[in-house]
Amino acid sequence: MTHLVQQMFIHGLTLDGQRFRPSDWAERLAGVMSQFRPAGSYGGPNTYSPYVVPIVLDGIRCVVVDKRLRDLEPLAWKFVCDFAKDNNLKISEQDVQTP
Repeated sequence: MTHLVQQMFIHGLTLDGQRFRPSDWAERLAGVMSQFRPAGSYGGPNTYSPYVVPIVLDGIRCVVVDKRLRDLEPLAWKFVCDFAKDNNLKISEQDVQTP
């Protein structure tokens, strides 16, 4: 059985096309959000939440945010959305099939 997972991508580019700084912003944001995990899971120290993961997409640092975070912890969801908005970052969305 597969599940549809909705994801939000926060791109390390501002709406006017400038690269966002500092260069490790994605890892910092994901690190702050690492405590938000599925019930009963533990990733150990220095691991990211499966709901907020830094990636590099087409050479640009991004953070993938699983929209299930919104139900798990609405304030954490608001935090990442506000981070993107306050820093004028590009956002995109995608639906992904998972096993």
